[in-house]
Amino acid sequence: MREFVLLASRQQDAVADAEYAAFCRFMNVPPARLRRIRLDREPMPELDLDAVAGIVVGGSPFTSSDPEESKSEVQRRVEREIDALLVEICDRDLPFLGACYGVGTLGVHLGGVVDTTYGEPAGAVEVSLTPDGVADPLLRGLPPVFEAYVGHKEALRAAPPGSVLLASSPTAPVQMLRFGRNVYATQFHPELDAEGIASRLLAYRYEGYFDPAEVDEVLHRVRRAHVTHPGRILQRFAEIYG
Repeated sequence: MREFVLLASRQQDAVADAEYAAFCRFMNVPPARLRRIRLDREPMPELDLDAVAGIVVGGSPFTSSDPEESKSEVQRRVEREIDALLVEICDRDLPFLGACYGVGTLGVHLGGVVDTTYGEPAGAVEVSLTPDGVADPLLRGLPPVFEAYVGHKEALRAAPPGSVLLASSPTAPVQMLRFGRNVYATQFHPELDAEGIASRLLAYRYEGYFDPAEVDEVLHRVRRAHVTHPGRILQRFAEIYG
């Protein structure tokens, strides 16, 4: 049975481990079937893509639209390595699902513009599927409008050339896209439930995603949201391609 691969770049071990556990849980696969590669710690290894069921990319503390000179060497390496892998993924139309940081890396690779125009504060937003989203096999069974957790400083201005817009929100025009038949990315976090985002927000409370003095208000806001559908995207991804 082929394995899935999670490309991770979170540098705090507790956050990275929680993210990995969340992807396993929502994809409904055991750790033995989800190989994690910590790109924050090591260069991208050589991957036999013929032996991989699919690749998922988690979130990241990196902000790709920052000036190049302000980026660390680790960030520059991670961006180069993921972009090089995306060349082969897109050429071969290999199963791929990038979450948050993944939509930015895929979008830039496809020629889109990522900047701070549509950054969204941490919380839940109302995501609406486009007609293409309603018809997409990966989103089958999801309601046309659902809540999802977000929290990002940058986003795509528009769906990049050659891609299909699958979902949008009032505050960010590109919440999900597809390239080819099997390459997907979401701006929202399908791997997060209420406690998952609360834990992550506490870990990143001083990283500029919200005013640290308002942490209690932010936690109350995310915990009272009704986010139940996005995780099904990960489960279906594993079902379709596993």
